[in-house]
Amino acid sequence: MGIEVKNLTKTFGEKKVLDNISFKVEDGEILALVGFSGSGKSTVLKLISNLVEKDEGEIITSEGDIAFVFQYSALFDSLTVYDNIAFALHERKDLKKNFTEKEISKIVKEKLELVGLKGIENLYPSELSGGMQKRVSFARAIVTEPEVILYDEPTAGLDPIASTLIEDYILRLRNETKATSIVVTHQMSTIKRTADKVIMLYDGKIVFRGTPDELENSDNEYTKQFINASLEGPMKILA
Repeated sequence: MGIEVKNLTKTFGEKKVLDNISFKVEDGEILALVGFSGSGKSTVLKLISNLVEKDEGEIITSEGDIAFVFQYSALFDSLTVYDNIAFALHERKDLKKNFTEKEISKIVKEKLELVGLKGIENLYPSELSGGMQKRVSFARAIVTEPEVILYDEPTAGLDPIASTLIEDYILRLRNETKATSIVVTHQMSTIKRTADKVIMLYDGKIVFRGTPDELENSDNEYTKQFINASLEGPMKILA
């Protein structure tokens, strides 16, 4: 089923963050959601994952789990890597009676191996690099076998090499899980290496939709400003 958003509107106070936007992400596709800061990108993810309630419109997804990968990993500092990843299996009422501890241990190890982090179950987040923490958050996200994965700026704060590794794992998780994904990002490398389609938001509206190649080569005045990181153009940056 993928994700279908119809006429979605969200207002915070007097600010209309999203203004009647519609788009669709097909099964197994990766959509890059781009735009300058404050354009409503993260709000879209929060609405899809029911962290925020919409004002108007419709969001249609499969009935399976929706995983949310937060911008800065959001791991529990006081828990080991094992307990961070197993958290949903231990705590969610609909899941915790389904698995023995032996089965949970097997699942955690499988998910860690999938993100290239074999054998770190007993470490704490503070003992990991930023890139490793990010990959642990990926493992935690997929522990429930989600059909949708939402990534909020997954390469934020990472060096170029770590960013490339994270991009590789976004693709790998899509290929392994077949999940439909949305990636909020500012990085052209992430857009070009991971996305099937791109949507650009500005002032609560969609100002571009197309492929990464079309984004890079478009004559659209919004995309040209974004690509060139220019202060000159239709998009105004609030001081």
